[in-house]
Amino acid sequence: MADDYTEIKSKLRGSITPVITPFKGDGSIDFEKMSELIEFQLANGTHGISVTGTSGEPSSMTLEEREQVMLNAQQTINGRVPFVPGTGSTNHDETMRLTKKAEDIGADAAMVIVPYYNKPNQQALYKHFKTVADSVEIPIIVYNIPGRTAQNLHVDTLAQLSRDCPNIIGVKESNKDFEHVNRVLQRCGRDFLLFSGIELLCYPMLAIGGAGSVSATANVLPGKVAEMHDAWFDGDVVRAQKLHYELMELNDVLFKDTNPAPVKAALGMMGKIEPHLRLPMDVPSKELQAEIRETLNKYNITVEYA
Repeated sequence: MADDYTEIKSKLRGSITPVITPFKGDGSIDFEKMSELIEFQLANGTHGISVTGTSGEPSSMTLEEREQVMLNAQQTINGRVPFVPGTGSTNHDETMRLTKKAEDIGADAAMVIVPYYNKPNQQALYKHFKTVADSVEIPIIVYNIPGRTAQNLHVDTLAQLSRDCPNIIGVKESNKDFEHVNRVLQRCGRDFLLFSGIELLCYPMLAIGGAGSVSATANVLPGKVAEMHDAWFDGDVVRAQKLHYELMELNDVLFKDTNPAPVKAALGMMGKIEPHLRLPMDVPSKELQAEIRETLNKYNITVEYA
């Protein structure tokens, strides 16, 4: 297997948007809208695209649908920016299949979540990720989101995986424990890719040496999120800080209900999609929708539909 991932690690930087999965009124996937959303991202300076992660409602889709979404995204992006689909599942064999599919279609890396619901111990997590990584050559970004999975991938476990699996090149940390994320780079090495999945930590993680973020907010305001990263990497700390605080009110309102319901509501108001979710997810309350609409107006985002 290849052991030099220097080139792709240099490309995986900045704002990697976790694009939502648009559904039609009958519940089917709207692939045309998905391509339009990706084009909207690229036109606004987004540095990379991810699909079928948390924001993409993967647990509401069949394996075949997830594969179709990945392929549609890959074809739409067509090499213009790095493509990092989410390929993890609570089921080990499904994770293996989806990660291999990502490799087969030419994705730049695969994002593999800590298995949710079944709460494996650290030894089991090590075996799971190592088995997946050993089965492919595609780079792997581990996705640690304890609030959703009910299990935290310990720094010691991640550090061992980074030593034993050359293609495990980074982690998306949706982890509010900032001491934990500092120790990731201390233990895994400063060249290990650290991405923030917590919106209010996107800027702070850059300051400690992070590679970027995978922020649901970038679905709605991709230009500002990308610009914050550009400012940081250009050395304009004051501008990056300013954008960090500018984004906070939007970040807050988009997480007053479970992601991606508020994000889809916002995109629906913007005329980008029909804001459908698959059960057991549902649209936000009318009160929250009104607050989202008001917030979009504050950001001068055109609201086409009330």
